[in-house]
Amino acid sequence: MFRALAVHNFRIYVSANLVSLTGTWMQRIGQDWLVLQLSGGSGTALGVVTALQFAPTLLLSFYGGLLADRYDKRRMLMVTQAVLGLLALALALLVATGAIALWHVFALALLLGAVSSLDTPARQSFVSEMVGPAFLGNAVSLNSTVFNGARLVGPAVAGGLIAVSGGNTAPAFFVNAASFAATIAALALMRDDELHRSAPVARARGQLRAALTYTRDHPDLQLAMLLAFVVGTFGFNSQITVALMATEVFGLGAGSFGLLSTAFAVGSLTGALVSTRRDSRPLQRFLIVAAGAFGAITVVSGLMPTVWAYGLLLVPCGAAGLVFSVACNSFVQLGVEPQMRGRILALYFMCFMGGTPIGAPLVGWVSNDLGARWGLVASGLVVVVAAVAVGARLARGRHVRLEAHVAPPSVRLHVDPVAVPAAPAAAGVVEEAAAEAPGTAVGPRR
Repeated sequence: MFRALAVHNFRIYVSANLVSLTGTWMQRIGQDWLVLQLSGGSGTALGVVTALQFAPTLLLSFYGGLLADRYDKRRMLMVTQAVLGLLALALALLVATGAIALWHVFALALLLGAVSSLDTPARQSFVSEMVGPAFLGNAVSLNSTVFNGARLVGPAVAGGLIAVSGGNTAPAFFVNAASFAATIAALALMRDDELHRSAPVARARGQLRAALTYTRDHPDLQLAMLLAFVVGTFGFNSQITVALMATEVFGLGAGSFGLLSTAFAVGSLTGALVSTRRDSRPLQRFLIVAAGAFGAITVVSGLMPTVWAYGLLLVPCGAAGLVFSVACNSFVQLGVEPQMRGRILALYFMCFMGGTPIGAPLVGWVSNDLGARWGLVASGLVVVVAAVAVGARLARGRHVRLEAHVAPPSVRLHVDPVAVPAAPAAAGVVEEAAAEAPGTAVGPRR
C-alpha cells in the first residue's frame, strides 16, 4: 500500500507536502469564511472568489505544462511555492491590520490561481520523476492520500483557530504562509542523482498544438477529460455547498463549518487510501461508475433533514469523489508518453478545474436564489446525467451487464468488447478473383 515511500525523494516530499497542504486547506476555509464575513453571507460572492481562483487555469495551465516539459521541474516548483507563500502572507497582513476589503480577497485569489496554474502541472508531472514508472500508480494515490489527510486536519484546525480568535481569519493565513517553507526545504534536500528526469523538450513551434493532436488521437483520454470537466465544474464545489448548508440551512458557526468540512475530508481520505491498492491503470468503465456514484450521493446529501444526517453522508460523498479523482488522474498519467506528460496533465487539469469559473458562480447563484439544498441536488444531477450519457456512448454496440455480489459486497459493470465480424468484403474479393481466373477452384486449403 505504501511502496512508493521506499523512495527517499518521494518520502521527504510527501512529509513536507502534508505540512504545506494542511496550511493550504486552512487558508481555503479562512478565505471562504472571510468572504462570508465581508459580503454579509453572500453565496454569489463565495462563488465569485472561487471562480477567480480557478479562472487562470483556463488561460495559463497549458502554458504551465509546456514549461514543465521544457525546464527543470524541481527548480520551477521552488519558485512557485515561494510566490504562493508570499501571497498568503499578504492576505494575512491585510486582515491583521484591518485594511482588508472584499476586492482584496478577489484580487489575491486571482493571483493565487495564476501561480497555481503554473505550479500544478509541474507538481503533478514531477511525481513520476521522483518515483519512476514502477511506483507511479501508487505514488499518485499516496499523493492524494496526503492531500486529503491535510484536508482532514486543515479545516478542523482552521475552524477552531478562527473560533478561538473571535472570528479573525488572519492566524490561518499566517500558518499557511509559513507552511510553504517545508516544501521548499524538501525540494532543496532531494538527491539529484536519484531523480528519473524525462528528457526536456526543446523549444519548437506547435508544441501546444501537438498536445491537442495527441489527445484527439486517444479517445480514452478524451473520455477521462470529459468526465473530469463535468465532475470538476459541477460536483467539486464543496467549499461553497458545505459553507452554505452550514450557515443557511443549519445556522452553524465557524467551528461547526470546519467540522462538516472535516467529515467530507474523512471520506476523501478513505477513498484515497482505498485507491492506494490499485497498481494498474483503471478501466474506462470504472471512471464512469465512480462519477455516477459521486453524483448520486451528492443529490441525496442535499435532501438530508438534519445536520447529523448531512454530516454522515458527507463521508461517502467525499470517498466517492476521491476514488473518481485518483482513478482519473492515474488513468491519464499512466496512459501518456513521458515527453508529453506535462502538457497532457495541464490539459487534464484545465478540464478538471477550468470549468470552476462557470460552475462555482452557477452553483452559488442557484443556492442563493433557490436554497443551498437545490445547489447540491442540481450539481449532483448534472454529474449523474453526464456519467449515464458517457456510459451509453461507451456501451454502444457492446453487451453491458451489471452484477451485484453479496459476499464480498460489490457492484460490477461489465462491458464486453465489440465483436469484430468476419470481413465479407475479403471473401467477395477472393470469389471475384476466382471467377476471373478460369479453371481456378475456391475451397479450403489443406
